[in-house]
Amino acid sequence: MTTTFTTEQHTARPVRIATRAVFFITGFGMSAWAPLVPFAQLRLQLNDASLGLLLLCLGIGSLLAMPLAAPMASRLGCKPVIIGGALLLCLTLPALVLTQSGWSLGLALLLFGIGLGAIDITMNIQAVTVEKASGRAMMSGFHGFFSIGGIAGAGLVSILLWLGLDPLWSIIVVDGIVLVLLLLNAGNLLSDRPKNDGAPLFVRPRGKVMFIGLLCFILFLTEGAMLDWSALFLTVERGLDSSKGGLGYALFSIAMTVGRLNGDRLINAIGRYSTLLAGSLCASAGLAVAIFVNQPLFTLMGFMLVGIGASNLVPLLFSVAGNQTDMPPNLALAAISGVGYAGILAGPALIGFIAHLTSLYVAFGCVALLLLLVTLSARRVTR
Repeated sequence: MTTTFTTEQHTARPVRIATRAVFFITGFGMSAWAPLVPFAQLRLQLNDASLGLLLLCLGIGSLLAMPLAAPMASRLGCKPVIIGGALLLCLTLPALVLTQSGWSLGLALLLFGIGLGAIDITMNIQAVTVEKASGRAMMSGFHGFFSIGGIAGAGLVSILLWLGLDPLWSIIVVDGIVLVLLLLNAGNLLSDRPKNDGAPLFVRPRGKVMFIGLLCFILFLTEGAMLDWSALFLTVERGLDSSKGGLGYALFSIAMTVGRLNGDRLINAIGRYSTLLAGSLCASAGLAVAIFVNQPLFTLMGFMLVGIGASNLVPLLFSVAGNQTDMPPNLALAAISGVGYAGILAGPALIGFIAHLTSLYVAFGCVALLLLLVTLSARRVTR
């Protein structure tokens, strides 16, 4: 029997808090793994190439889960899928620090990615439902809590390791926090099912959804460029000391978090079209500053502009996908997430290929031009 929720229940404060908590949990759990990567490499005696191949298992797991999570949420409701994904995260996080072989780490990363992919899609389905019921922009704020969770997870584990706690106990602390947050908020997750209970397990993206997915690919590629190439650009092209190379991505992440926490007010004030137009222009201009002004300080400022400009664009496109009529919203979200996520996986490699053939300047310039395609598409997407 399908449980029916009223609009008041969808927009009630506890439901909004629970939605924010799930976004925080996902960012928190995902980023907790990042400080442990060097420990895994040392424990298993992996070279960089082998480690890179194993890390792909995380992305593959997420891509496998994404097209399945949406129809599961349709048939079961968001609540059981989110809880199941979070519990899978809690089970696999200790495995990531206990594995003693490459194949077992790859399997643990695959399962970890499946849990992340399942939560990622389902929390966005819940967020779209809550936002539509409220009649005002809320998606950027939800994604802001994901960013806060990312900073908190990586920061907490780094501090615990610095204080001398071993990796396993550090992860046990993370698991404890995740389980407490889940216990406090599970009762307010949405358990009603959308009308398309008989939705197929996979639907090929079509119409406006495919177009939105391609724009998400560009934006995820931009994030991947900042994650994987900003430090190299600062150290090799701008001569910054290697110990300061991470400043670029740190400033980008802080700017993105601040932008997302203020994004809902911005969208409600100036509208989706203006936000998409201005944000993509700002991100492209930030890369242009980083490329053409040969000063490390201006390069860092450029990366901050990329973070500010890009901060609200993916949440905004998720909202648009949740309101289009070409496909059921839950399947549309799964489709654009899958296409967009490919930007994170394939994008950095593509940038590396371009940089190898030409230079990192040219590679970043290509990303800036792609962002201008988002600018040119703003009217079509948001009308």
